[in-house]
Amino acid sequence: MAPRLPTRCCWAPLGPPVSTAGRPTVLLSQRPTPLPISQGARRGIKYGWSTLPRRSPRPEKSNELTPNLPPPTTGPGAAQLRREHTTPVRTGVLAIKKGMTSFYSKKGTRIPCTVLQLDAVEVVALRTFERQRYWALQVGLGTRAPGNVGAPQLGYYEARGLAPKQHLAEFRVRNLDGLLPVGARLLPDWFHVGQWVDVRAPSRGQGFAGGMKRHGFKGQGKSHGNSLNHRTPGTSGPSQGGGSRVHPGKKMPGRMGGQRVTLQNLSVLQVDNELGTILVKGSVGGRKGAIVKIQDAVKKAPPTPEFVEESTKAVLARTPNAAIDLLAARKRHLELKAMRRDGSIAQLVAADAAARGGGKAAKSAAA
Repeated sequence: MAPRLPTRCCWAPLGPPVSTAGRPTVLLSQRPTPLPISQGARRGIKYGWSTLPRRSPRPEKSNELTPNLPPPTTGPGAAQLRREHTTPVRTGVLAIKKGMTSFYSKKGTRIPCTVLQLDAVEVVALRTFERQRYWALQVGLGTRAPGNVGAPQLGYYEARGLAPKQHLAEFRVRNLDGLLPVGARLLPDWFHVGQWVDVRAPSRGQGFAGGMKRHGFKGQGKSHGNSLNHRTPGTSGPSQGGGSRVHPGKKMPGRMGGQRVTLQNLSVLQVDNELGTILVKGSVGGRKGAIVKIQDAVKKAPPTPEFVEESTKAVLARTPNAAIDLLAARKRHLELKAMRRDGSIAQLVAADAAARGGGKAAKSAAA
């Protein structure tokens, strides 16, 4: 066992300075002050070492640029940039499918086409990037009786000065240039002959269908012992690596149709503002009377800037006072809202009914 070292007394009082060989005796008070040691870079952030300037203590949104950071790859802003080349420049329109007919070219060629009719298509609301984080327009089609619309929806249309719509849909646009004022009316001349468009419509529902009708299966044999299984799809859970189970996405009998179908790159054959119809080449999904969406084709070149500017000017010329009318409608909406709270709206309705009755009586007397 090694010998134990003697205990060192750390708190022994300092005695007089003792001279050592080769070194002069220096008192503690006479020693020079040591130079400060450089501590290097200070800790600028909570965790880790950094020499970058201090960032803002407030958290930034994911879609906004922060100093000294690269552009974000996630969030609404990055998504908007990724979809910039696949988002149409202009808004689309809603139409009603009237059926199919034939269109004859100048050479006499018979071309099957679909008739789509526009009915009071107007811009109802806007979606801006500052509020909804994307650019879009809400477009309405047709009219609806006010008695069949709920009170919240009536107030929604009242604040915009528009009649209740039968259908509403949103159409995304690329940037701010694609927005139109609320109340702007869209006619078939929004598109031109020869333009490529994409048409979306809900397909006709076929009900519950088997594998042969729904997925085009061949079916089983008609003989060699097969009995009452000629149109059945066969086994649905084979033992091939994944075990005896039904794999997700297996094609089996089920409900067929009733889904949104998009037909791309259909050419416009005819545009008629008087009838409000657009003729597109080929067939369109959905039954007669189905609501379809028409917008500029995504996989084709957009319309020329000259046509876009011309069509936009034509729409704005139809509603020159759209901004003034919108402000007046909002002001009137607030006044009516206050009257509903006070209970004095009944007097206004009675006075309006009396005025209409007097006008009808005067017209009948004059007739």
